[in-house]
Amino acid sequence: MPFISIEGPIFKDIAKKRELAKELTDAAIKAYDLPRESIVVIIRENLPENVGVGGTLVIDRKKPSDTAK
Repeated sequence: MPFISIEGPIFKDIAKKRELAKELTDAAIKAYDLPRESIVVIIRENLPENVGVGGTLVIDRKKPSDTAK
């Protein structure tokens, strides 16, 4: 049974989550040639204070518009 785990920022649009789960499932079905019911998708959402990029927490990164001021 394929298990797909994806991590990213929090997003509240449940329709987009449904679309993501469906598209990941469709890709796994195509790759593995298994029934839809055997594919598991887990979406993990991370707060910006729990993610670092280049040694800086995402919450502390300046937006491009912040530097123009």
